[in-house]
Amino acid sequence: MTNENKTRFNTKRILVTGGAGFLGSHLCERLLKDGHDVLCVDNFFTGSKDNILHLIGNAHFEIMRHDVTFPLYVEVDEIYNLACPASPIHYQHDPVQTTKTSVHGAINMLGLAKRVKAKIMQASTSEVYGDPSMHPQREEYWGNVNPIGVRSCYDEGKRCAETLFFDYHRQHKLRIKVARIFNTYGPRMHPNDGRVVSNFIVQALKNESITVYGDGQQSRSFCYVDDMIEAFVRLMGSPDDFTGPANVGNPVEFTIRELAEKVIALTGSKSKIINKPLPSDDPRQRQPDITLATSKLGWKPAIKLEQGLPKTIEFFDALLKSGNIS
Repeated sequence: MTNENKTRFNTKRILVTGGAGFLGSHLCERLLKDGHDVLCVDNFFTGSKDNILHLIGNAHFEIMRHDVTFPLYVEVDEIYNLACPASPIHYQHDPVQTTKTSVHGAINMLGLAKRVKAKIMQASTSEVYGDPSMHPQREEYWGNVNPIGVRSCYDEGKRCAETLFFDYHRQHKLRIKVARIFNTYGPRMHPNDGRVVSNFIVQALKNESITVYGDGQQSRSFCYVDDMIEAFVRLMGSPDDFTGPANVGNPVEFTIRELAEKVIALTGSKSKIINKPLPSDDPRQRQPDITLATSKLGWKPAIKLEQGLPKTIEFFDALLKSGNIS
């Protein structure tokens, strides 16, 4: 048997929901590179065909327009459930639909995994910790979440999805993985998603004032997308008795003001920093304890902010020059 035939013999059929999104498109790219057949499912609410255009000619890549709040009938070996708007601007646009995507989407994907006996990973979020009283955040911390606030559709939707995953695991012996994703950045971020990295870069490239909410001393930890995708693949490939949840993110902490200053310096921008009132329920601190991911997956981020930001700036600069963002 040739090496190529051996590779194809070991090929998995992998479903990525939200596959045309920021993280999803990078994951599809990685799985194809690893020699698998990939089914990308997206309803294109926040995902974009531009993110996966370069993959469409690949014979092992398939794309399907579908909303995960409805059942899906396909035959796959693994499922990465990434479908859900992830930025406040997008998930607050239709909060009821956001909750449905997290909860109904989880039920439908878990039902599919149960039927075809697939292993399934849930893309959860650091937002399950709310505005944390524990710093840095560890997986055993139950969180401090406002259940009736403007961010609750996302925070509580993801918390409920985790509940469903573990109930399916206990009740139906489903093979599950849960990743709690902390702030991630890189090429293909949505230019209008309201997140600090994309906001600051676009404002700096246009020499506009950079908007910092509050005093700018709230902290975040930023993980480059390639490191995050590596964590996903390692988590899915880990032994079945390790379910997570596992924090995945970069533990190096920066204040929002420090990030703004770095972006100005790297872009050579003439932008000035201005302050505006802090949005409701915006957490003061966000930093992962990744001890579990390091010990169980042998994973930790390799790309520093100073390395990843220039690549991200290059992406947004090209978008601006092409006229795809104004």
